[in-house]
Amino acid sequence: MSAGVPPSSTGSVKLDAIRAQAAAADPTKPSGLNLYSRFAFAGAVCCSVTHGALTPVDVVKTRIQLDPVTYNRGLIGGFRQIIAKEGSGAVWTGFGPTAAGYFLQGAFKFGGYEFFKQQSINLLGYETASQNRTVVYLASAACAEFFADIALCPLEATRIRLVSEPTFANGLVGGFSKIASTEGLGAFYSGFGPILFKQVPYTMTKFGVYEKVSEMVYRSVDKSTASGSMQTAINLGSGLMGGFAAAIVSQPADTMLSKINKTKGLPGEGIASRLVKIGSELGLRGSFAGIGARLFMVGTLTAGQFAIYGDIKKALGATGGVEIAQ
Repeated sequence: MSAGVPPSSTGSVKLDAIRAQAAAADPTKPSGLNLYSRFAFAGAVCCSVTHGALTPVDVVKTRIQLDPVTYNRGLIGGFRQIIAKEGSGAVWTGFGPTAAGYFLQGAFKFGGYEFFKQQSINLLGYETASQNRTVVYLASAACAEFFADIALCPLEATRIRLVSEPTFANGLVGGFSKIASTEGLGAFYSGFGPILFKQVPYTMTKFGVYEKVSEMVYRSVDKSTASGSMQTAINLGSGLMGGFAAAIVSQPADTMLSKINKTKGLPGEGIASRLVKIGSELGLRGSFAGIGARLFMVGTLTAGQFAIYGDIKKALGATGGVEIAQ
């Protein structure tokens, strides 16, 4: 994926000269805040659309994690159970906080990834960054996800409460307001530790595998001559592989996040003690409850995210920049 090109040196005299020529040839090319705002918008849209569209799968996955005894018939069986008991609208529970939360998270995640990758290139120099590009990918993803999770956590807490307790409130505003008034603002961040534990490895794996798979494909396909549809297909395939890997890596933390946000803690019970208790109750097998539904969900949405992200970037003119893939 391309990173933005601020005016500072890349550490390579040859590359700086090429960049200067390109800037002179196309002075209208976006840069700086203008460029990163386009990255952020593209990321916000791709995450909001994909996560929102897969809300029904997320509802089934969350129910399986929270009540595996009742919801023990897999993804399709879970759909049938929920619809038979609560109606077809129940599978769209939490759509509001899902779409809103991942709009914010996507902006910070994708925009932040591009920003931190470029800063790494500026800090290390182009040649060093290229030689150590896997570290650059992983570190940039981790930094971006940290800030993205600060934005996501309150809305994710609201979503999980709405899914686990269908009668808790009526939608995003009602659920958010009720948690704030009855449990305090701190309740929104009771799952911040698990969400970091889940999302940071998830995002590192997601971007790292995506970049590596894309790099392998483009060794046999000339990116400069590849059609738009070909590039979209490569983004889809690379994103699918990244999504599968990320889902497996982050599954235990995802289960713990669902559990800790299901209900508020006991009086005097800290977050750390709650996590230890939940972990001991789940065990290894329980930590991977709902993995089938989540593989389907994460693989699909990640593939869609990278395809949509790439297409929106092109539409907004947020392309080009420094590539460190070899």
